[in-house]
Amino acid sequence: MPLIQLKFATPQHNSDARSKALVPTLAAQASALAAEFLRKDPKVTAVIVEEVKAESWFCAGRSLSEQGRASFWLDIKITDSTNTKDEKAAFIAHAFDAMQAILGPLHEESYVLVHDVHGYAYGYGGRTQEQRYIAGKPDAPAQTLTRRAG
Repeated sequence: MPLIQLKFATPQHNSDARSKALVPTLAAQASALAAEFLRKDPKVTAVIVEEVKAESWFCAGRSLSEQGRASFWLDIKITDSTNTKDEKAAFIAHAFDAMQAILGPLHEESYVLVHDVHGYAYGYGGRTQEQRYIAGKPDAPAQTLTRRAG
């Protein structure tokens, strides 16, 4: 159930066709990484991919187009306490490698941010993750299974 936001820039991109091909590839890779390293179900993973012009992305005071490098920002929100530090570290390392394989040589200033969000403050389909957790328990009260109207 994570939400993944991925922004990227690459100086090699010169055509709309290449850009259109990159977007679904990046989305699929981000979802696959979340499944493999953070055990997140791809059926309830949302991914938003946005391209930024390399001329508009600056690292160390120079644009990526000047430096001939690509970069990315991957921001994933997960429910607090569902993953260990080691799992997050593996996700971050593999995300960097995977993005470099797709985008080409990356500027070191490419980032992955894993947000641990409280289960009572995060959800989808109108229900928090905490409500889903409680509803999944064998002795769950009936009111946790439904959403309030209004």
